[in-house]
Amino acid sequence: MQNFDPTDIRNFLRLSPQITTSGRLHPGDPPRLAAIGTARVINLALADHPEALPNAAQEMAQAGIAYIHLPVPFADPAEAHYQAFKTALEAAQTPVHVHCIMNWRVSAFFYRWHREACGMAEAEAREWLEKIWSPHTSDSPDAAPWRAFVERVQN
Repeated sequence: MQNFDPTDIRNFLRLSPQITTSGRLHPGDPPRLAAIGTARVINLALADHPEALPNAAQEMAQAGIAYIHLPVPFADPAEAHYQAFKTALEAAQTPVHVHCIMNWRVSAFFYRWHREACGMAEAEAREWLEKIWSPHTSDSPDAAPWRAFVERVQN
């Protein structure tokens, strides 16, 4: 079977047949996501980010995709953000696509979800995280809150 995933979307990653992730979306990407069967998009980016998709909710609606916006400040990911993500993901119609600007927020959230909700082994969850980035090896000061975020895994 041919893969029709829109891999030219920034940091696009398929986690399972029902879950895809990426960085920023451009105008015209929602119909492409709909074409691969996406039923819901969860957006973790801030709406006022310069690279945010303008009129995201309208673009998703026009593509027939349910949309939820859970803005997570990059400098301050909180436990409440993760709990809202987990609730939205578990309630989502699938297939679901989760995105932010770089797929860094999303990767960290899925690291936690893989460990806590799915019981995935740490090494496997970290491998999925590091397909996109690693807050543990990044020398950016912006990575510090994300190191703390992923280390809050509850077993």
